Amino acid sequence: MQSVLQVAAVIAERARGAGRFIVALAGPPGAGKSMLSHLLAEALGDAAILQGDGFHYDNAVLDVIGRRHRKGAPDTFDVAGLESVLRRIRAGEEVVVPVFDRPLDLARAGAARISQSARFVIVEGNYLTLDAAPWNALRPLFDLTILIDVPRDELERRLTRRWLDLGWSAERAKHWVASNDMPNVDLVKAKGGSADIVWRPQEI
Repeated sequence: MQSVLQVAAVIAERARGAGRFIVALAGPPGAGKSMLSHLLAEALGDAAILQGDGFHYDNAVLDVIGRRHRKGAPDTFDVAGLESVLRRIRAGEEVVVPVFDRPLDLARAGAARISQSARFVIVEGNYLTLDAAPWNALRPLFDLTILIDVPRDELERRLTRRWLDLGWSAERAKHWVASNDMPNVDLVKAKGGSADIVWRPQEI
């Protein structure tokens, strides 16, 4: 198992001599991407975070296209919008980006800023290394890819706890995890693609 400091050291070594360095931190739902991205950013220092969940389609859009029951699946994200933002980051621009608010279940526009001075940009999301269009178009925009590997039963436990902590009933949480979250977990595990680093984190 690799610690945050060990992974940060690998990133720093790979980035030696480079300017802006973009890291994809991918992994299934419940893998701890948000927490790990913040810990990595802290360990690296000059770093900013781009949250993939900020590109969720709004519930109103999902209702129109009939996909709200599968929110979080690969086709429920604005991947073209994410690609556009990544290209601006790659070009060295300052970019104001959305952030997903889980308790409100929506993305807040303009909620975070990635400054021109940020050397490292950590992009965290479920499908960043997915071997399928349109997600695979993002791959050339990353300097380093990391795929977080957590056992399936642990992911199921964490995801159930996530919804219970948000006040859901046990029945509702169990149904959502089984019908939506775990199919997304299984997709990432089956087709998550290759990565430069497979990270099996210490307990977080």
